[in-house]
Amino acid sequence: MSNKVKSDIEIASKAEILPVTTIAEHLGLDADALELYGKYKAKLSYDTIHSLKDKEPGKLVLVTAINPTPAGEGKSTVTVGLGDALSKKDKKTVIALREPSLGPTMGIKGGATGGGYAQVIPMEDINLHFTGDFHAITAANNALSAFIDNHMQQGNDLDIDGRRIVWKRVVDLNDRALRKVVVGLGGPIQGVPREDGFDITVASEIMAIICLASDLKDLKKRLSEIVIGYNYKKEPITVGEMGYEGALTLLLKDALKPNLVQTLEHTPAIVHGGPFANIAHGCNSVSATSTALRLGEYVVTEAGFGADLGAEKFLDIKVPALGKAPDCVVIVATIRALKMHGGALKTELSEENVDALAKGFTNLQKHTESIQTFGIPYVVAINKFITDSDAEVAKLEALCEEHGIPFSLTEVWEKGGDGGLELADKVIAAVESGAADYKRIYDDAWSIEEKLEAIVTKVYGGIGVELSSKAQKQIVEFKKYGWDRYPICMAKTQYSLSDDPTLLGRPTDFVIHIREFIPKLGAGFVVALTGDVMTMPGLPKKPAALNMDVDENGNAQGLF
Repeated sequence: MSNKVKSDIEIASKAEILPVTTIAEHLGLDADALELYGKYKAKLSYDTIHSLKDKEPGKLVLVTAINPTPAGEGKSTVTVGLGDALSKKDKKTVIALREPSLGPTMGIKGGATGGGYAQVIPMEDINLHFTGDFHAITAANNALSAFIDNHMQQGNDLDIDGRRIVWKRVVDLNDRALRKVVVGLGGPIQGVPREDGFDITVASEIMAIICLASDLKDLKKRLSEIVIGYNYKKEPITVGEMGYEGALTLLLKDALKPNLVQTLEHTPAIVHGGPFANIAHGCNSVSATSTALRLGEYVVTEAGFGADLGAEKFLDIKVPALGKAPDCVVIVATIRALKMHGGALKTELSEENVDALAKGFTNLQKHTESIQTFGIPYVVAINKFITDSDAEVAKLEALCEEHGIPFSLTEVWEKGGDGGLELADKVIAAVESGAADYKRIYDDAWSIEEKLEAIVTKVYGGIGVELSSKAQKQIVEFKKYGWDRYPICMAKTQYSLSDDPTLLGRPTDFVIHIREFIPKLGAGFVVALTGDVMTMPGLPKKPAALNMDVDENGNAQGLF
């Protein structure tokens, strides 16, 4: 008998999958509430979403993590497994996840729908083209780029300064060769030459807008407020001034609707939107989470990467738009990541190293302190891997007990919902305690400098901020236009609490370096670019795509 560990796609392909209409029935919805995309995935109609708005929201559980290793630590897996476990506890549960980006799917991760026996399905559809949301966002983003270049070609009535256009094209792939390009070459009929560049689609402001817009009217308003660049007087120009918000909304009218699928254990899952957490705000859509809260007793959602990125942005940017704070936070930790934070090499993470684990524990401590700063109870989910030794598990549990950190050893990858029953009990107890007393760490009325200081000192554990000369000049400009009232969305490495990816563990006495700000007024925040973080990732030496294929019957292979 073979002891080979089954891949995620092998597990998913053998699973029983119910018609999505049956999943909708579990939520009290009939077939008319859905817009079907085949048998197993659907969008929720606007009529359905509007009919739920006055319902009292359920309880919200946010899943975040410590600073990860490059391979990820199974945050989506724990989110799915916890949702299944809550369902087993007879809680009417809905999971709310982001859609995977083709960039990391083809790059490092190979897929982002959970793993093992805690997955959302159909995983091959969700990981690839799904319902076309990302393609619609890519099309709308690049249509705006075409409108800008055409405006300049056709007389440039708004006096757009081609040197000061901040709007970039996008593609949903990791393609470093497109980071900086020149467009409009080839003579007068080919356009006006200028420098341009590509971001990955998940970094597009339109992705952030889709994820923060409450409805079509709000979507159109936000699109109109996008700043595309500046004129020759250095004054900002918006989409509204150009007059294209209607066309962009038309391209996005279906992409705004949340998508309904299921887990391996048939827990309803709403998968919608997908901004990166290190270069955007890292949460699924307000529309998806809000709808889930009105369909379920418990909603389990996630925020990207560690609590320093995804959770901070969820709590400071998304919660005000959602109008509902989490009742409990789950912090996912893995022994392998803690060993790396304690000095173990990436190539040695499968080897027992209790000393490195103990040293790396400080990273977990900092994230628990940060969540407490927001006034929300938490539980640490120790996501167990098969390479974790008994001695390492015992050491981590002892450290958590010593420091008064509530925890649960979680085995959802191997056992599905059954592996998260203890975690579910502790989450239910935290939620029902009513201990949540949410507070943002800054107020919108604070200055940009004060907001940056709050994030760096309270969440990252740094001592301050250093602004480039460009960033200093931008702050003066932003104050003049009233843009300083917006929240800050930090674009920072996910691997460290600092802006240096090599500073692991719990660094101290560090300064965060802000090189530039990007106004994202449609999204409703200002992006602060730190260190050398890039808005278009590159592929690794051996991309996950090397393992991908399709058989003669059309079945996907190699999506991990």
